[in-house]
Amino acid sequence: MADRSGGDERVSTTADRESTDDVDGDPISDDADPLPDDLDDAGVDEAVKRRLREAYLNDEENALIVTRVRSVGDRVAVEMRPPHGDATHTERFDAPRDGSLQESEAFLDFLEAAGVSPLDVDELVGTRVPATYDPETGWRVDPAYRGESESGSENRFADARDWLWTYRTWLLAALLVGGELAFVAVIILLYG
Repeated sequence: MADRSGGDERVSTTADRESTDDVDGDPISDDADPLPDDLDDAGVDEAVKRRLREAYLNDEENALIVTRVRSVGDRVAVEMRPPHGDATHTERFDAPRDGSLQESEAFLDFLEAAGVSPLDVDELVGTRVPATYDPETGWRVDPAYRGESESGSENRFADARDWLWTYRTWLLAALLVGGELAFVAVIILLYG
């Protein structure tokens, strides 16, 4: 391979190349021909704009940006939003209590995955967090950021709690309808 470490070569710019191509040796003059009138209306093709916008949005669709970290009772709420939208997603973690970080291991795991020290929590705002979006369940933060490296029983309990909270209205409706059907069945058996 050729040695490219030589320092004798000069970096050439477009103006340098054009001035060396000039036969008279004159640098580019200010009285160059103006652009034709039909180029002023040319602009950028709408198909190019659309394709570039779609590609940009697709590249950014698997991330949430942390916008706020606040205390809600005995929990820490981390509010996030997608880069190109106004919808918000909130992750909740147990807050430190009694001067100990043992209760908030999941929050510490979140900070560690984000690369933020617990002493510099201000740096968390603006951090991009990998996430996926499901139309039925909404946003789900990458398991590495949710502190899911804990034991399996704690994860199963947390998943069950999240599932119950997500489908609470459907569960209440099923309980009411099931109770009414059971009451009707008992009445029919007693008096039928």
